[in-house]
Amino acid sequence: MSEEMQLSEVLQVRRDKLKTLIEMGRDPFKVEKYDQTHFSQNLKDRFEEVEGKEVSIAGRIMAKRGMGKASFIDIQDREGRVQSYVRKDAIGEEDYNVFVTYDIGDIVGIKGTVFKTKQEEVSVRASSVILLSKSLQPLPEKWNGLKDKELRYRQRYVDLIVNPDVKQAFIKRTKAIKALRRYLDDRDFLEVETPILDVVASGATAKPFITHHNSLDIDMYMRIATELHLKRLVVGGLDRVYEIGRLFRNEGMSVKHNPEFTTIEWYMAYADYEVMMQMCEEVVAEMANAAGGTTKLTYQGKEIDLTPPWRRIKMVDLVTEVTGINLEEVATDEEARKIAKEKGVKVEKDTTKGDIINLFFEEFCEETLIQPTFVTHHPVEISPFAKRDPENPAYTHRFEAFANAWEIANAFSELNDPIDQKERFEAQVKRKESGEEEVAMMDEDFLNALEVGLPPTGGIGIGIDRLVMLLTDAASIRDVIFFPTMKPLDK
Repeated sequence: MSEEMQLSEVLQVRRDKLKTLIEMGRDPFKVEKYDQTHFSQNLKDRFEEVEGKEVSIAGRIMAKRGMGKASFIDIQDREGRVQSYVRKDAIGEEDYNVFVTYDIGDIVGIKGTVFKTKQEEVSVRASSVILLSKSLQPLPEKWNGLKDKELRYRQRYVDLIVNPDVKQAFIKRTKAIKALRRYLDDRDFLEVETPILDVVASGATAKPFITHHNSLDIDMYMRIATELHLKRLVVGGLDRVYEIGRLFRNEGMSVKHNPEFTTIEWYMAYADYEVMMQMCEEVVAEMANAAGGTTKLTYQGKEIDLTPPWRRIKMVDLVTEVTGINLEEVATDEEARKIAKEKGVKVEKDTTKGDIINLFFEEFCEETLIQPTFVTHHPVEISPFAKRDPENPAYTHRFEAFANAWEIANAFSELNDPIDQKERFEAQVKRKESGEEEVAMMDEDFLNALEVGLPPTGGIGIGIDRLVMLLTDAASIRDVIFFPTMKPLDK
């Protein structure tokens, strides 16, 4: 018999069981609530307190071991699993005969007293068992053996049931985000919300998703960053603001890229990029401790120590360190392009020295940054919202934080000169007109806000999903997003 026919028979048997229950007046889907007094781990941790006392637990049947007039079942709730001992003479013959028809995956409520078996396993001796929901789909017996490996992302609800490690990863994610919020809240930051839909896609170098507003009959963009709206709030006098939220970028997918992803950005008036550096390493360390109790991680076999302070190095100096080429000493864009070609780095006729420094960094340096490192002083060409370094205006007061060769944070001393900002917007527009899609759009209202006056401000953005990957040893970003973007099965 084929697997499909076997599955079809199983599905029909479960539906037949449900029909019988309904005919008996035991429709599980009519139950609206069930009062739980305890959870699985709580019973185990507090056994001395609850031994011999009546408790009420609820959860999903994950295992059954029948013994004639008595059975053992394992119940899984939000904390884990606990065993229940169900006897015919304890719950009554009729109820027991119904109980033995329950399937793996069914959700039940159990009342009974707490005891330990001869094998010292904490259990509940049932005095009543009620079916709270009938599972009409069988759970996979060997989840890791499924032919379609992507099915666990498509059916996360099943993945969470049968794979405890997955659930723990998401619990760690929540703990890390709580620590992040607590860190900022304790420093008088205000959590805010800014638009997801806008008529301008700006604040980052990325390709946006485009949608259409029917009533206004205009195209709108899903936000690619929260930066420019948050800085408007600082202009308005909200000196310390942050937002945790989704961004949307119409770009490629990989083990570390999902089209929608979660970031935090925060902005602090009267602070600079060096303050952001200190805050970044402090908050990442606190998130690591909250998630796993340590700042020393093992990610896919690599030891990574997130303990502050982290290494700091200028981008152009790192290029020299890794390649032996000192682009700082190169006088012209033409000479820089010649060196790039000699190293096999693709450039165009108008590629500038600043662009080439960044290309060298991406090509040769990023992969070396396993331990957490702040790469600072990015060229102005690739930093449209960062203040220039007054000692060398070709560079900016900007940093990116790297760990495991991944960018996990990006920060600036925010550019608050509206004239300079307009010139940089115009340069971005020219690049867009020449064919580059992933450049910032002109935002006239943001320029107006700068003309009203933005105080000296430090700002930072951190990619939460990628950071959580590190904290949970997740091989793919799909492992830390409940419902990652997936290609439809019929495409």
